[in-house]
Amino acid sequence: MKTIFVTGGAGFIGSALVRYLIKYTEYRVVNIDKLTYAGNLESLALVSSHPRYIFEQADIVDQKPIEGLFAKYQPQAILHLAAESHVDRSIDGPSAFIQTNVVGTMSLLEAARLYHKHSPEFRFIHVSTDEVYGSLGETGYFTETTAYDPHSPYSASKAASDHLVKAWFHTYGLPVIVTNCSNNYGPYQFPEKLIPTVILKSLRGEAIPVYGDGGAIRDWLYVDDHVRAILAALEKGQPGETYNIGTNAEKTTVQMVEAITTLLDELLPQSLYKPHKSLMQFVKDRPGHDRRYAIDASKIKNDLGWMPQESFETGMHKTVQWYLENNDWCEHILNGAYQLERQGVQL
Repeated sequence: MKTIFVTGGAGFIGSALVRYLIKYTEYRVVNIDKLTYAGNLESLALVSSHPRYIFEQADIVDQKPIEGLFAKYQPQAILHLAAESHVDRSIDGPSAFIQTNVVGTMSLLEAARLYHKHSPEFRFIHVSTDEVYGSLGETGYFTETTAYDPHSPYSASKAASDHLVKAWFHTYGLPVIVTNCSNNYGPYQFPEKLIPTVILKSLRGEAIPVYGDGGAIRDWLYVDDHVRAILAALEKGQPGETYNIGTNAEKTTVQMVEAITTLLDELLPQSLYKPHKSLMQFVKDRPGHDRRYAIDASKIKNDLGWMPQESFETGMHKTVQWYLENNDWCEHILNGAYQLERQGVQL
């Protein structure tokens, strides 16, 4: 049985990856997560008792314990997703982003380099973001050769980690692959992000905050499609290569809010807050807010045969429906119960 490490497996994308690996593959999965505020083991309830799933609470910044996990489990690959990822939090407190995203990635690379000497088939998949490329104009797309131009502490820390990963390939021969994805959405996303924020504010009849004029454009990627792309990179990708992952589903913030609130109007016909779009409220723009991101995903489609399975419409419907049916999961995060429960506090 082949073993895969997933760092950050209790986060949004990481938990989706773990659930997919357990359900659709034969890999043994070791989830390595520090369990910061964004790590939620409730997102893994469906697989937590599965015999091929193992959880190890560890901080990727601490290299020696990570080396111990490599020796203990002898993985064939590591899928590195552990990261601080919320731009607003990076503006308020950048040091945590440097520690986790830069120092943590270096510690993983060093532990992997030492392990790779005795495991030549090992692969290191580094999951990154399109934000490292900066902001596009009204036309054009990010490709794998686009120059880096990060504008926030978050994107700068991810850019730094990307460069470290490539350096360990060129200098030490560590077989690494980098993926850069567009904005993810789907079930189990932490409520501070745009889509769950819009849904939860709408359910309460509260103002939905929209930065600036709401014209910032993002390319939206359903999380399970992203997971399938990561696995394509693992199983078919070439070491040293970068693969951009996106779906050409470009939407402004206002268009996203409208899409979500329209679905809520349809799914909640008795809501007191219809039309939910009326709750939208423009607020002061985020510092250094990039205007447009858009991915050219032709390389991963042509070279690895990946294609998204969800359209924007089907993915959004699944996402909104999930939040409506899993309000308890959201409430446990909003009231802090998920953190108390993992500390053994009886509620």
